[in-house]
Amino acid sequence: PLRRFFDLSSGINAEYGIMVASKKTKKAMESINSRLALVMKSGKFTIGYRSTLKSIRQGKSKLIIIANNTPALRKSEIEYYCMLAKVGVHHYSGSNIDLGTACGKYFRVGCLCITDPGDSDIIRSMPAE
Repeated sequence: PLRRFFDLSSGINAEYGIMVASKKTKKAMESINSRLALVMKSGKFTIGYRSTLKSIRQGKSKLIIIANNTPALRKSEIEYYCMLAKVGVHHYSGSNIDLGTACGKYFRVGCLCITDPGDSDIIRSMPAE
């Protein structure tokens, strides 16, 4: 039978020549996903670009999470608003489909604004990363 082996230094599957996520990124991804699930259950949040900008302008937002495939202009506009409002920004390492799934939704989520973290410690842990 064929044997698959991994180059542990770079995270590349040598047989198929594909990238495999390293353990560190998987752990970080799992931790943010579990914290995000707790926010969805016990906290307050807004989903979407327009409602995110509204809550930043109103000064309600605590943390903004942006998917990695958000258009550059939109991403930089959100970052600029956050810089003015002194709000933390976290760049989610997955796509908008992954972010939607992490939020427990069946649709894509490009950006997400957390106004009240609830029982989660996501505000304290994310800006440190």
